[in-house]
Amino acid sequence: MSVSGTRTEPQTRLSLLERLRQGPVVCAEGYLFECERRGYLQAGAFVPEVVLDHPEVVRQLHRDFVHAGSDVVQAFTYYAHREKLRLIGKLELLEEINRKALEIAREVADETGTLVAGGLSNTNVYADEDDARREVRSMFEEQVRWAAEANVDFIIGETFDYFEEGMIALEVMKEAGIPSVVTFAIHQAEQTRDGVTPEDACRLAAQAGADVVGLNCSRGPRTMLPILERIRPVVEGYLAALPVPYRTTPEQPTFQSLRDPERGEMPFPTALDPFVCTRYEVADFGLRAQELGINYLGLCCGAGPHHVRSLAEALGRRPPASRYSADMSKHAYFGTDSTLKSENQEYASQL
Repeated sequence: MSVSGTRTEPQTRLSLLERLRQGPVVCAEGYLFECERRGYLQAGAFVPEVVLDHPEVVRQLHRDFVHAGSDVVQAFTYYAHREKLRLIGKLELLEEINRKALEIAREVADETGTLVAGGLSNTNVYADEDDARREVRSMFEEQVRWAAEANVDFIIGETFDYFEEGMIALEVMKEAGIPSVVTFAIHQAEQTRDGVTPEDACRLAAQAGADVVGLNCSRGPRTMLPILERIRPVVEGYLAALPVPYRTTPEQPTFQSLRDPERGEMPFPTALDPFVCTRYEVADFGLRAQELGINYLGLCCGAGPHHVRSLAEALGRRPPASRYSADMSKHAYFGTDSTLKSENQEYASQL
């Protein structure tokens, strides 16, 4: 089955590649965790039913991320695929949830002048078998067809821990003639589940025609950066980095491998709060990634608009939300403004 020929020309605006030629592109992700925190999505299955149940929540989150500095509105179709909807017994909603997510993303992108992206994700059914490959391809084809009909500017294929699954996604996107971003999730073994190193996965995906390649999810800034340092020399084109905003370590390199230091329990996914990166740690990641020559930057599961704003500001941007960036000089106790009461500043040491 082919999905080519279903896409019409989008409205005139700078394309993804044109924007990348001008400088880094910021792409905000993290919809699953943010909607779960707000009480509109269930952790575990993580199916984005919120798109249908509360579209106003998704619409506002898109706007919040753009306000904070995102250049991209990514349709919330992550895990809106056939396998996930089968798991919760709502397969009949498959097309409706995808089309609605794309409609909401297009609406916000048009009102803000940002790029709109479709989205593919790991299917959790891939295996080294012909039947599994055909099933994965079929799942990607239907989502890409709907994205093409929505005139997306590009499609993000992400969180592939199987290299071959990512390549199937890339093939389907190329058949549709739509620009592509392909990112892999690297777990503790520092290779994909089918044994491909991150360097080779990105290099081969770029050679196969992906417009942007890189890593997303699983690893926080501290444990993703060393892998990016190895990837950059072997990939000539645009490189992506979208870590989770958690303090992963060499000993616990993924947010799934983090353990509560007192109780030894796995905090993933609903007790990760003590491990969240500050906005300043996110800014530091942005600076270091830019120095490496990373062109497509963002944050994945767990990111909030304040993280996106800090990332954008680290890249030299001043998004609308920067009007409200912290200015502690005005604080009653810790400020430095000459008009503040001196006795409050003196008392600050006792707070």
